[in-house]
Amino acid sequence: MKVKVHTIDGVQASGDVELNDAVFGVEPRADILHRVVTWQLENRRGTARPTRERSDVARTGKKFGRQKGGGTARHGDRAAPIFIGGGKAHGARKRDFHQSLNKKIRALGLRMALSSKAREGLVVVDSLELKDAKTKALKGHFDKAGWSGKVLVIDGDAVNEGFRLAAGNLPGVNVMPAAGANVYDILKHDTLVLTKDAVAKLEARFNG
Repeated sequence: MKVKVHTIDGVQASGDVELNDAVFGVEPRADILHRVVTWQLENRRGTARPTRERSDVARTGKKFGRQKGGGTARHGDRAAPIFIGGGKAHGARKRDFHQSLNKKIRALGLRMALSSKAREGLVVVDSLELKDAKTKALKGHFDKAGWSGKVLVIDGDAVNEGFRLAAGNLPGVNVMPAAGANVYDILKHDTLVLTKDAVAKLEARFNG
């Protein structure tokens, strides 16, 4: 699959790039994408911390008063919930939301997400170098290119520092290196912008 390469302003064409069909030409499946996105979001959740119940509290179990004649209720354990420092009755239980997912399914999901954007909403640029690394200038480039809504920009090993700073104040614009490419972020953005370095890194990630 051939795609035109643009400059960062999205207008001037500077040749073509051949996209690997094994990465950008896979038929997307909703069930695979759903599994990968669910796996991502569930693994972002922190473990729900438990409370200490009666058996978890380090207190003496010795009977501290007589069974009868004390004028108070019968107690045999300081860990009882009615005492200060005792265990909580019916406390919150530990809940771990971590899910496991086969590595092949995760890789297939990412290739399907890239392929879905290759059909519509994928732009390849030569680099993220800016002559004027200012937010206002970058917004002008985006407006000129017609990139509206949510835009995800993926660079090679590291994101160009000038571009990262210029894009920091643009709402709906996110940048990341190729190593951080993931299904959820790709799908939730309207436009996916890849540099030529990012294309090479992503293809090498699967070919390797």
